[in-house]
Amino acid sequence: MLSYFRTHLAGRVFLSYVVVVLVGIIVLATATSLSIPAAYDRHMSGMGTMMSGGNMPLTPAPATGADNTQEMEVELFASYQTSVSEALALAAGAALIAAVLASLLISRQVVGPVQKMMLASHRIAEGEYAERIAVPGIVHSNQLDELDQLALSFNQMADKLEKTELMRRQLLGDVSHELRTPLTAIKGYMEGLMDGVISASPETYQQVFTEADRLQRLVNDLQELSRVEAGAFSLDLKPVSINNLIETVASHLGRQFDEKGVHLQMKLDDNLPELAADPDRILQVLTNLIGNALQYTQPGGNIYIHTTRNQNEVVITVTDTGIGIAPDQLPNIYKRFYRADKSRSRTSGGSGIGLTIAQALVKAHRGRIWAESPGEGKGSSFHFTLPLEA
Repeated sequence: MLSYFRTHLAGRVFLSYVVVVLVGIIVLATATSLSIPAAYDRHMSGMGTMMSGGNMPLTPAPATGADNTQEMEVELFASYQTSVSEALALAAGAALIAAVLASLLISRQVVGPVQKMMLASHRIAEGEYAERIAVPGIVHSNQLDELDQLALSFNQMADKLEKTELMRRQLLGDVSHELRTPLTAIKGYMEGLMDGVISASPETYQQVFTEADRLQRLVNDLQELSRVEAGAFSLDLKPVSINNLIETVASHLGRQFDEKGVHLQMKLDDNLPELAADPDRILQVLTNLIGNALQYTQPGGNIYIHTTRNQNEVVITVTDTGIGIAPDQLPNIYKRFYRADKSRSRTSGGSGIGLTIAQALVKAHRGRIWAESPGEGKGSSFHFTLPLEA
């Protein structure tokens, strides 16, 4: 029995009501026992005053009559005390019954929702992420009581857990697919070489190397993404010239531009001050954005890079004349492995998470990043900002 009251909220609610009732009864009984004699004496004195104030002459009562009067007063006082005690007993019984009924009602209203949340949390822990708790259909949350608000918060937590689980499953599927593609190609080439179906030519080795390099880039990007999303990296801020960083990336990618036949044009503001930024991280952002533009721009196309100052920040823009992005796809391009056109991505060489990493790094610098595109086949522009003040 004692363990029930220790381990069940309903038992503790009941005990709290009983304790309140008992304390109230003790206080009332004590106050009554202390006040009854004085109240009785005042009442009797008042009665005597009323009787002496009448027209009947007051004559001394015989001794025997005085004794009888005193005896009557004692009996009357005892009867009065008995009546009060009986009233207190009846009140105590009624209060205890009321306490039981109130505790049952409160337990149903308080303990019931808590038990529902407990059961729902167990189901979520077992993997049933669609589990939810019924909440009254009230528009404004300030119209809900604390338990309903707790249930609403619980459902919001369950929503996030469900989305996280869906993202985890999607990530596993995407990673498996991305890893399978180059591995399948490498395995195919190696089996062809072993069976003599494919000749051991420099072109064959180059294809195997290309797929292996793609696999390595994917693994490196995944490792980088895990660090970025977990915040397990620090920025080594130092004064840097954004124009110099852009020219460095353009020089590193110059051979790829030449091989693909894409023209790069830069219009950089020479009056920009130095920024407090991590040069390695900004180089990574620029490489991702410019490399992404190069991947999706056809031979003979153009890529434009320009910088400008906008109040307290510097804006860097990478514009291409490539295949463009549908307007309804723009909000999704920073999601991991998201590609607006599934068919074009498998041969582009990208890992599908470069923009995700770029967005996280720009935000770490307290900057903004966004994309614009008139539509498919009309090119696109990627912008990001860096604050002028650290």
